[in-house]
Amino acid sequence: MSKRDYYEVLGVTKDASADEIKKAYRKKAIQYHPDKNPGDKESEEKFKEAAEAYEILSNPEKKQRYDQFGHAGMGNGSQGFSGQSMNMDDIFSMFGDIFGGHFGGFGGFGGSSRGRQHVNRGQNLRVKVKLNLLEIAKGAEKKIKVKKYVVCDTCHGTGAKDGSYSTCSTCHGSGQVTRVSNTFLGQMQTTSVCPSCGGEGKIITNKCTSCYGEGIVQGEEVITLNIPAGVAEGMQLSVSGKGNAARRGGINGDLIVLIEEEEHPELIRDEHDLIYNLFLHIPDLVLGTTVEIPTVEGKVKVKIDAGTQPEKILRLRGKGLPDVNGYGKGDILVKIHAWIPTRLTADEKKLFEKLAQSPNFQGSPQNGPNKKDFFEKMRGMFD
Repeated sequence: MSKRDYYEVLGVTKDASADEIKKAYRKKAIQYHPDKNPGDKESEEKFKEAAEAYEILSNPEKKQRYDQFGHAGMGNGSQGFSGQSMNMDDIFSMFGDIFGGHFGGFGGFGGSSRGRQHVNRGQNLRVKVKLNLLEIAKGAEKKIKVKKYVVCDTCHGTGAKDGSYSTCSTCHGSGQVTRVSNTFLGQMQTTSVCPSCGGEGKIITNKCTSCYGEGIVQGEEVITLNIPAGVAEGMQLSVSGKGNAARRGGINGDLIVLIEEEEHPELIRDEHDLIYNLFLHIPDLVLGTTVEIPTVEGKVKVKIDAGTQPEKILRLRGKGLPDVNGYGKGDILVKIHAWIPTRLTADEKKLFEKLAQSPNFQGSPQNGPNKKDFFEKMRGMFD
């Protein structure tokens, strides 16, 4: 069964603001919350569906990928256009954030608190990678050295010297403090991060002297990137877990790779197609010739028929760039141009004057083979 459009799930348009998306999700989450619909599998699935839609549309980077590639851009994987699968704990945590705290449950609907300790998350990193057309056509492996926060070797990321921790006396190790408030839906129990331990449930009694209790230090890492074929200027790839290390054993951030495309000296990119402007002398257009056309993998020979008209376009099928999602390859479009000399010798001028008197050079060019209506001309361009 195919997935529904995320905008349709939340009931918003593509130009909806972040606040409108947030309000729409809150409305759906309240409507289909399991505590309000106990035992209703359909409501539970719609609750998960709304959470998944909000998780994508509330994130500017993921929303941009979704708008460009649809569900195909959200495929699972540690690298590439990757979405994240969420379990119910993730959904409740996100739902709680919408309401100003970690959601516990609707008292009026028999909900129960779902206590979760806070997990530190490392910041994402952004890098730019420049690719030429051959690398774009074939895909590429790139090794880059990234300066970032890494796990402290001394304390192995714990932040504590000799593992010296004590249980937080404020939250008693839960990482959260709980409060109950009255709403139009009844009593709502919410939890928030414990202010004493920052949600970790424990406090370091003896900090590591290398990282000063943070569990991370500045360092660098060589990362291998596998760039898929068909990427384009401005695309972003996400490498899971290769961003900054998180404080005290949390979840690492991601490495966001921004694609930059090197300009080719002869070929012009138009999505998956490549355009080549071929300039030919008048004799070659009149008599015909064979020329070499550049491609991303080398040159190929192409026959130019006698009497070829300027502005005609030849199509080299399958010689363009692949689609990043694997939907075939583009073409090379060779646009024919006539190269007209600006200076002639006396002998050359006499030769052209003589040709001008020949029967095949008589008549008005407006009445020649280029006199076509628009649609006929467009058909002739792609012979």
